[in-house]
Amino acid sequence: MRAPLRNWIRGATLACFLLAVAWCANRLIAQTSRQEQPSLSPPVISKPRPNLTFPVGQTFVYAAQWRVFNAGVATLRMESAGRENRIVATADAAGAVAVLYHVQDRLESFFDPATFCSRSTSRHVEEGFRRVETNITFDYGNSKSIFDQKNLKKKDSRHVEHEIPPCVTDMLSGIYYVGSLPLEPGKMFSFPLNDGGPTVDINLHVEGREEIKTPAGTFKTIRVQPEAATGLVRDKGKLWIWYSEDSPRIPVQMRARLSWGTLTFVLQRIDKK
Repeated sequence: MRAPLRNWIRGATLACFLLAVAWCANRLIAQTSRQEQPSLSPPVISKPRPNLTFPVGQTFVYAAQWRVFNAGVATLRMESAGRENRIVATADAAGAVAVLYHVQDRLESFFDPATFCSRSTSRHVEEGFRRVETNITFDYGNSKSIFDQKNLKKKDSRHVEHEIPPCVTDMLSGIYYVGSLPLEPGKMFSFPLNDGGPTVDINLHVEGREEIKTPAGTFKTIRVQPEAATGLVRDKGKLWIWYSEDSPRIPVQMRARLSWGTLTFVLQRIDKK
């Protein structure tokens, strides 16, 4: 079992919200799907449409539930950073889950708003007794992702490089990238995602429309489900994200269903400042 998912399952907390896209990428096995899929163009990152509005200056605040427990609080915020956009995310365990398992994660990503290509991503992870700092840089000139990780407890480090296509998204920027697509029920999209390892092609299924009630309000949403281009998720896990139909598309709700239970993340409020 790969480290990102192992830590996610072990904690069973809000950390999985921030690692959800990476989970989809990392927990896929190499077997062909039995379902017939619509034909897709090669996986690429599409440039933002001219009228796309980025939620700059907005912080999305979420609460998570695991079974009947309050699992914690997560935030997503986008800011302008010169010629780039910066995404800052946090995840903190709360309630009974925090007593059982400490989680305090901080993640950051930079992407080019003109192309949606990720420039870099980093995270400081505190999960249980684990303390890890990770930095990933996307060097498009040399077609490489550069992964550097320090284990603050064990005092060791890792350096890995992998080839990447001309443009990739990362696990945080990918949440906003999916929301930028022209989502219509029945459509599928394919795009490359890199989290410091080999690049994985993700297929996105646009499943349907739903009205979702949250503490932040009632939203008309579009439900999507990501999966690998030629694989099935091990342990029969599934992930869904509900985006608001209006612009900018807000990730209103997320649900991760695995063999050990279901985690649901619901938008509580939107802070604008």
